[in-house]
Amino acid sequence: MRTITAGMLALAGIVGAACSDRSAQSTAPADFAADVQAPASAPAGVQGGARTGFGFNGTVSGFPKGTVFLTGGGSFDAATASNVVPRETDAKSGGGFRCEDGVAQGPLAGCATGEGVRWDTAQLLASTGFKCTGADTLKTATTGPGTVVLRADFYRAGNGNDESFTAAIIVSDTDIAPDIQGDQTLWVQGVGCGTAVANFSR
Repeated sequence: MRTITAGMLALAGIVGAACSDRSAQSTAPADFAADVQAPASAPAGVQGGARTGFGFNGTVSGFPKGTVFLTGGGSFDAATASNVVPRETDAKSGGGFRCEDGVAQGPLAGCATGEGVRWDTAQLLASTGFKCTGADTLKTATTGPGTVVLRADFYRAGNGNDESFTAAIIVSDTDIAPDIQGDQTLWVQGVGCGTAVANFSR
């Protein structure tokens, strides 16, 4: 999907200006690579050198328990992406999130129905493995002109500046799982995939 409302573009601009990359301060959660099987370094062919802007909103599900709404945007330089955690990368993005149905597995386990306030970027990842459901075949998404892979911190009300959860996410303007019915353009680690209204400017 390559269309987006003017309101979402405005949100992406606001979020991009307000948020900062906090990768140098982040540490990898113990289960970060458990189900994504990310390679240790950027794969050959990752291109960059110029900033790409993006904005999106959508809802994901597919694993046994949990539905998450995610919105936001920002900008990134794909040339700085790295799967070495922590590593300083150039991504300024964030937005809002809400657990519409409580999550019982993965990095967001314990996010109850109705909880969730915001998310921001911990690190721009070069790539990640992902599954849309527990039974899905492992696939790979790579950061590039129309796709961004992020390690994101998620915050619930009352947590202040201390993140409640850390998980990988994918936002794309093309279908990342063609073998699944519909357009899967958004993914949250341990929750699943969904269709997002997404736009990338480059």
